[in-house]
Amino acid sequence: MPSLVDASKSSLLTLEIVFNLKVRDVMVTNLITATRVDTMRHIQNLMKENRISGVPIAENGRLFGLVSVDNILRALDFGYIGDTAEGRMTRNLIVLEDNMPLSFAMTWFERYRVGRFPVLDKDEKLVGIVTSGDVMSKLLFEMNSAVNKLEEGGEQQAAASQAGTGQLYYREFSIKKFDFEKGGSASSEIRRVLKERGYNPKLIRRAAIASYELEINLVAHSDGGRLSCSINDKRIEITAKDSGPGIPDVDQALVEGFSTATDWIRSLGFGAGLGLPNVKRASDVFDIKSQMGLGTIVKSTINLTDE
Repeated sequence: MPSLVDASKSSLLTLEIVFNLKVRDVMVTNLITATRVDTMRHIQNLMKENRISGVPIAENGRLFGLVSVDNILRALDFGYIGDTAEGRMTRNLIVLEDNMPLSFAMTWFERYRVGRFPVLDKDEKLVGIVTSGDVMSKLLFEMNSAVNKLEEGGEQQAAASQAGTGQLYYREFSIKKFDFEKGGSASSEIRRVLKERGYNPKLIRRAAIASYELEINLVAHSDGGRLSCSINDKRIEITAKDSGPGIPDVDQALVEGFSTATDWIRSLGFGAGLGLPNVKRASDVFDIKSQMGLGTIVKSTINLTDE
């Protein structure tokens, strides 16, 4: 019997799951750790006994470094397996924060090609570790659960046509600067409304991308602002307005990879320079206006004729 969830709906489910999950939802919290005075041999035994490939070096919640299988292999090759972790661990670590969106963790695995990331909380204490395998396992579990719910209940089709109903929707969301904890909640609400009204999954996916990227831009790059969504019989309009600081060169800001993000924002996994280009690609009509010191207005329009 064929699945009731076709490819486009499956893609939308995956997108919704990724946007709704945080790093803390996939990380391992039952950690095996070592201290700086533990030997590399001791850490090697920890790895064997627990079947793990990396051990954080931490004391009282403070992370000092990490010893991986590669570190152990080098210690064996060069004869310093009896040395303490203090002088042999990897210190220059890339870490995640537990309240980061899972989508950024996935981006980091692709960008840095590492096997694991330590996870810190807002107080910079070690609270977990996440591997690419943890991410895939969680996504598969959530996907299976979502698909089972759809298939058990029978996927309901919208009773009314998306066009010609005359129904209108308007919602405005206040977005605060650096509020990464709530980042993505407005776009989740917009996706929910579109889904409830039975819009084409491809349209929902495009609106989800545009609203999410604009929302995160407000959080990470502006002084805060408002994200609004207007839906009528012909189009979906998503608008982001902020009060500063403005974009010096709009054309350059639309080039993939260009970003004015600070080092701190980059350290959180943001500022890859893909936000506005992604919004433009998702839009049928894209408009951006910006004045230095005054703010920026970005409008994404998606016509309700997408098939």
